[in-house]
Amino acid sequence: MKRIFALAFWTLLTAITPLLGQTTQVIAHRGFWLTAGSAQNSLAALTKADSIHCYGSEFDVWLTADDQLVVNHDGLFKGVHIEQATAAVCTAIRLDNGESLPTLSQYFDRARRLGTRLILELKPHKNARRETQAIELITALVRQYGYEQRVEYISFSLHAVQEFIRLAPEGTPVYYLNGDLPPQILKAIGCAGPDYHYQVFKQHPEWIEESHRLGMKVNAWTVNEAGDMQWLIDRGVDFITTNHPVRLQQLLQKP
Repeated sequence: MKRIFALAFWTLLTAITPLLGQTTQVIAHRGFWLTAGSAQNSLAALTKADSIHCYGSEFDVWLTADDQLVVNHDGLFKGVHIEQATAAVCTAIRLDNGESLPTLSQYFDRARRLGTRLILELKPHKNARRETQAIELITALVRQYGYEQRVEYISFSLHAVQEFIRLAPEGTPVYYLNGDLPPQILKAIGCAGPDYHYQVFKQHPEWIEESHRLGMKVNAWTVNEAGDMQWLIDRGVDFITTNHPVRLQQLLQKP
């Protein structure tokens, strides 16, 4: 019961924070991993992102050769080609904090007692068919866990973005990462908005205002320097994805 209450409270808090004056939200890139006992895309990184009250924790997903979903950033990791290997081979890999490389189910299991939103990035796969297969499995697993209102999707693959829009429940936030499409095209596709490298927005600052005018949200990644964070905050971006979530939180708390 305490866990249910805590989850409900944190969900409410993240919902009303913008109303209290903080318009930019913090997303921990690959979880909060630059801290003791953590590692990129680990269960610890997810837990630690929640412990410092990040709006969301971003993580990366692959489909293995035997059609299982695992969480990792690099396609080639510690000598293993994730997309070409079985789940058993992938999950035998030890992360830098000693954890086993997790499956998506393990990641979702850990999230049950946490409140942070789950920002799921599907990595571009070898062909569109494999991406669609992965998305079918991902959205089915999200339904199984009852996380439809908690998961947001991002990808560099335009095909994957369009498939998430097609297969996820209507209204699910889906963002495109590649940085090559203007806001009006993203709106026509059905994206929630652009999720671009911060340098793209420095080249096209008008895209921030245009996205908001079209009713879309704006996320910038991966922003680690305070000066870049402040530039984006001053322009009203909705989310900043960073390897340094505490640094960003401290900046946002300044009067």
